[in-house]
Amino acid sequence: MTNQFATRLKEVIEESGKMQKDICADLHISKQKLSKWKTRYNEPSMDELIMLALYFDVSVDYLLGLVDETGARIKGDISASTK
Repeated sequence: MTNQFATRLKEVIEESGKMQKDICADLHISKQKLSKWKTRYNEPSMDELIMLALYFDVSVDYLLGLVDETGARIKGDISASTK
């Protein structure tokens, strides 16, 4: 299993139909912070992850790639997710 956060974040941003500058204003975060999350340069804190999940109305598990769109748990090799 690979880190799906950046991919899922890009998807929920696109599906929201909102401009990134508006998302940043709504969440009170910088454009640079959002950009770093999207490019895997940096990852959100636990509080920021929860904030994103609530904002985009998805689960934290979805953002992390642990479940799919239906909420079904994604099966994978646990050791691969820690690499």
